[in-house]
Amino acid sequence: MDLEPITLDDIECLAVGAWILGTGGGGSPYLGLLNMRRLYAEGHEVRLMSPFDLADDDRVAVVSNMGAPLVGQERLADSRNIARAVEIQEDYLGRKFRAVMSLEIGGGNGIQPLMAAAHLGLPVVDADTMGRAYPEAQMTSVAVGGLMPYPCALYDPRGIEAVVTKVPDWKWMERASRKICVEMGSIASTCKAPRTGAEVKAWAIHFTVSKAIRIGRRVREAQRRHADPIAAILDEAQGRQLFRGKVVDVARRTTEGFLRGRATIEGLDEDRGSRLEIAFQNEWVVAWKADGGDMAPIAMSPDLICVLDTVTGHAAGTETIRYGMRVTVVALPAPPVFLTPKGLDHVGPRAFGYDLDFKSVFEP
Repeated sequence: MDLEPITLDDIECLAVGAWILGTGGGGSPYLGLLNMRRLYAEGHEVRLMSPFDLADDDRVAVVSNMGAPLVGQERLADSRNIARAVEIQEDYLGRKFRAVMSLEIGGGNGIQPLMAAAHLGLPVVDADTMGRAYPEAQMTSVAVGGLMPYPCALYDPRGIEAVVTKVPDWKWMERASRKICVEMGSIASTCKAPRTGAEVKAWAIHFTVSKAIRIGRRVREAQRRHADPIAAILDEAQGRQLFRGKVVDVARRTTEGFLRGRATIEGLDEDRGSRLEIAFQNEWVVAWKADGGDMAPIAMSPDLICVLDTVTGHAAGTETIRYGMRVTVVALPAPPVFLTPKGLDHVGPRAFGYDLDFKSVFEP
């Protein structure tokens, strides 16, 4: 079994790439990156393993922060919190984990498993269950696969520990765990339902950690060469540019453990005279464009809608986007599991309350 060391340079690249794959959500990776710099300075090292090196009966801890990204800016990340969530799950199960894996590769949640792994001495599986970031518990590949949604451990550093031991289905897990998260202040460290090695091999989105590292490395190389980082992202991730402009309005609110709202972008360069509006629920969900007339949808979940700083290529989160930013909006392809009829039931536009038939940016 090969366990590849994750270098600190890899983690710097991961922070950039995961923020792009976060589609506006998953929380900013910056605080997680600071945690990892400190842990590596103290002598810790994290190793990455292929999902196909897991034994079928291995147990894998699936971790993430849960809550509203805006709150995550106020309550600073501490690597011990996510490690404690894993320990709570181990105590409940009465069994140790073989490895740790991200629920979502997007944003700060792409770094959460590394923080847990550094404290617990476990490898990180090169996979996740979203291939991006989504806001709700049922919006995962393992939920599409009908795998067991419980138990779920939640931890708050004030000493609140909770385990949701049983629910009828994934939507009930979302409802129950979200209520606990709201009481914890709309942010909690969580260890989701454990997955077996066989389940990870069958249903996870594979090699997303290394994908995020590659995207981040391309952006950083473009910056060093004073080349176009947006072009580098589109080339590496096989994406498509949708719009370029200036942010002229942002309306957002934190409610029921989510950050919801809209951003409005006025076109520049080739898009001058047009307007783009993007609705979000933690993540960018649907984008509408107007060229002097009515607004028409041009991109929607599960395609990845990414809002990027036009100069640096760094992602703008739904909690960090602000008036005056010059941004380029791009779309990246969705993992195939979410393009199936059942996948669209979980993460298509109607799953977010929009009466739209999904049409991919990448359809002919």
